[in-house]
Amino acid sequence: MIEKPVLMFGGKGGVGKTTCAGATALRFAQSGSKTLIISTDPTPSLSDIFEVSGDQKPVKVTENLDLAELGIAEVKEMWNKKFGRQVYEVFSSFVAIEYGEFVDFITTILPGLQEEFMVDYIKGIAESGAYKRIVWDTAPLGQTIHLLKMPEMLREHLKPAPKIYSRLKIGSHSKRPILKILEEWSEISAQDMEFLKARVEFNLVTIPEALAVRQLDGVFSEFAEHGFRLSHIVINNVITEADSDFLRAKSAEQQGYIKLIRSKGLETIDVPLFPHEIRGVKRLEQVGKALFGDG
Repeated sequence: MIEKPVLMFGGKGGVGKTTCAGATALRFAQSGSKTLIISTDPTPSLSDIFEVSGDQKPVKVTENLDLAELGIAEVKEMWNKKFGRQVYEVFSSFVAIEYGEFVDFITTILPGLQEEFMVDYIKGIAESGAYKRIVWDTAPLGQTIHLLKMPEMLREHLKPAPKIYSRLKIGSHSKRPILKILEEWSEISAQDMEFLKARVEFNLVTIPEALAVRQLDGVFSEFAEHGFRLSHIVINNVITEADSDFLRAKSAEQQGYIKLIRSKGLETIDVPLFPHEIRGVKRLEQVGKALFGDG
């Protein structure tokens, strides 16, 4: 799982994607690579899994590992710094609105603006060279697919915008900036889509259960439709020691689903079901051994 500098871990809620992302980032860091693990999950749990806290962003976990959790508030702040005041000056010239209300409004009417800036933010970090590896812990799968589609959707949404804004009865001195900004947004969307396709490796985390397996075909179709390719499927919570009738029956059931998952034609990685909660560096190291084949 090291073909590209950014590794994304996605999956439906509760399958262990954050654990797998954390274990992978820790392995990179312990191997000497300066690594950032970043979460774009609205309800992140990275801090809990690593048992760290702090007001600084990112939080230092180990010598080579930093952690950042990116929420809606952070995205709005980034948008403010990049475009907020400039767009507000134009917008407020023909609509009376307070700046705070304007930010809420603009991030609502433009579909995917929040997701777009999450992608753009990660792209910026990757291009800065500050980290050799970036591990991206995403929101649950439906939201992740929505995020991946956003650069393309936002670009399409902005195509008619210059014609619309050119008809507004405002001074030419104001019209030019907003058209320029719209062009910049469109270009950012194109660059973000290229970044996702060229520099991000997509890894799907699942579990050997009926509902999770049934979702796979839909996921594959969504990814293919937008030009993304999955790299690995991580099969989490696999029973490896069946020493009771219950576990033997459960293991046999799992093996049927594992066979179906492997029939999809992608490389798979099995992570065992551990008898304890995965929290802290030592237990994440155990998961890392399974992910990298030395466990």
